[in-house]
Amino acid sequence: MNDGPNDARPVAPYTAIDKTGAPYLIGSRCSACSATHLGYFENCPKCGVRGEVSEVRLGDHGVLYNFTIVHRSLPGVKVPFISATVDLDGGGTVRGNLLEVEPDPAKIPFGMPVNVQFRSASIAVENGDGYIAHFFVPADRGARAR
Repeated sequence: MNDGPNDARPVAPYTAIDKTGAPYLIGSRCSACSATHLGYFENCPKCGVRGEVSEVRLGDHGVLYNFTIVHRSLPGVKVPFISATVDLDGGGTVRGNLLEVEPDPAKIPFGMPVNVQFRSASIAVENGDGYIAHFFVPADRGARAR
């Protein structure tokens, strides 16, 4: 985990912490259609099959699929920020904030390799101390700490 206290709690139900204390994203994979989704589902959101979905640990690397630079948001949300959509290695598409990149479209290439990192939620919102959330950073900025 990066930049967060060891006793921090996940901010979202699809974030778990393994036996070594490393946080990770929980996903669901359908054995009928092979779709992978963020979070746990009993039924496949893509094909609707029942009883063929299993919980998986999502990858911690991926590529930037899309992004939006947000300049105005709700009170307490720090702006500007880059809201990114990332296709994870091994399956699954996840949204989160892209960090360590200037919020300038000319400096954010589509297809950029990224790593998933877990940091204090206070990076993104006021009063986020004590919670961890997932973020993305360019892959050339170092591997995710374990």
